[in-house]
Amino acid sequence: MTPDEYCQDKAASSGSSFYNSFRFLPREKRRAITALYAFCREVDDVVDECSDANVARTTLNWWRNEVAAIYGGKPQHPVAQALVQVVRRFDLAQEHLLEIVDGMEMDLDQPRYADFKSLQLYCYRVAAVVGLLSAEIFGYTDRKTLKYAHDLGIALQLTNIIRDVGEDARRNRIYLPMDEMQRFGVTAADILDARETEGFRKLMAFQIERARFYYQQALGHLPDADRKAQRTGLIMAEIYQAILQEVAASGCHVLKERVSLTPSYKLWLAFKAWLKN
Repeated sequence: MTPDEYCQDKAASSGSSFYNSFRFLPREKRRAITALYAFCREVDDVVDECSDANVARTTLNWWRNEVAAIYGGKPQHPVAQALVQVVRRFDLAQEHLLEIVDGMEMDLDQPRYADFKSLQLYCYRVAAVVGLLSAEIFGYTDRKTLKYAHDLGIALQLTNIIRDVGEDARRNRIYLPMDEMQRFGVTAADILDARETEGFRKLMAFQIERARFYYQQALGHLPDADRKAQRTGLIMAEIYQAILQEVAASGCHVLKERVSLTPSYKLWLAFKAWLKN
């Protein structure tokens, strides 16, 4: 298996909505974004699949060395090998790849967030930075597009957090800001024990409105001149806003079940967004 084939397999096997959006890209950009996505999956899996925090931390440090090797050495991992040509071709910043690793490491150190400001740092590292790197791959003519990419990354991550509250709780992680939980009378025990109170529903409605604000703000930043180049991100916005709508329509039943869209519906949304933009 070549490095590119490994990345393709990693992306396809994840079952993520992101993979649907890649299909419409020209070959070189599809190869690049697939390698970037595979990198994100690899470092995320380190934290999610390793039960020993010390081993996970050691592995993330190994990945930091791999990132350094991408920019000036001989990386060992097939994903890092695939990224060598990608970072050169699209001038991707080394510090951005390291920010992603730092974001994943936050899951080892910080299972709770006091307020939205502290959560924003996490969202920036694991999602907004990915948006900025993706924008470089897709191409842009106006630097306002980077504001769009940043805010869209935040919106996508907030949607993940909303959708995965129950799943994250089973890993003893709560990404809902604790001061906002307190405002709506929701305790950590409520989340961990999957108690769906009226306060919890109001808390989730508040989170949904914030995510919608970030989508609106992101799309407002995107110049018309760059809409065509950034269609892949717009496809993701379409799919993830549909997920957000499904969560809201379900009454925010996210503690015991995970809202998802069928593959055919996601593909239809992707095709619709591609034609629209």
